[in-house]
Amino acid sequence: MKVILINGSPRPAGCTFTVLSEVASSLNRNDIETEIFQIGREPVSGCLACYSCRNTKKCFIDNDCVNTLAEKMIEADGIVIGSPVYYSGPNGALCSILDRVFFSTAKEQYAYKPVSAVVSCRRSGGTASLDRLHKYFTIANMTIVGSSYWNIVHGNTPEEVRQDLEGMQVMRRLGENMAYLLKNLEVGKDRIVKPQLEKSIGTNFIR
Repeated sequence: MKVILINGSPRPAGCTFTVLSEVASSLNRNDIETEIFQIGREPVSGCLACYSCRNTKKCFIDNDCVNTLAEKMIEADGIVIGSPVYYSGPNGALCSILDRVFFSTAKEQYAYKPVSAVVSCRRSGGTASLDRLHKYFTIANMTIVGSSYWNIVHGNTPEEVRQDLEGMQVMRRLGENMAYLLKNLEVGKDRIVKPQLEKSIGTNFIR
């Protein structure tokens, strides 16, 4: 079993990486393979609403990490998405990437997959950022894994983040909880039939 942890920060070894590494350590102790995927610092386009992905199942913009990440997320047994907090929200580049990943791939490929979000902030904006990230999961029928508190750490440097003892404990417990759920899913995969997803019904407030 494998979990991909997405570092949604432009800093490859900053606070968000520190948080994800703590989650990964718990998963590794439970014999779960992990990979930390860093989105990098290159400019990322937002979704252009061209709808070409409806036929190809991939984004036509193929000069960044979006399609590579989508493949890794589909192949993984579990997903953890991490982000710094910018103006009470996740990194804008990460949101552009996730917009395109979730829009260009079939929701059924993520259904019931364990997933969680973690955020790192200096002081505040953590819960608003978690809320924003969780919306990607709930629209795709994913199973959100929780911990003993909200998945937030505080600090302005990796060293300060490590001093947030409760926050780091929350991350370790998150890893333990995801490992526990993954192992249960592995045992039950041939015994329990997943629910059949109804065909989506799209409406708006006019019709």
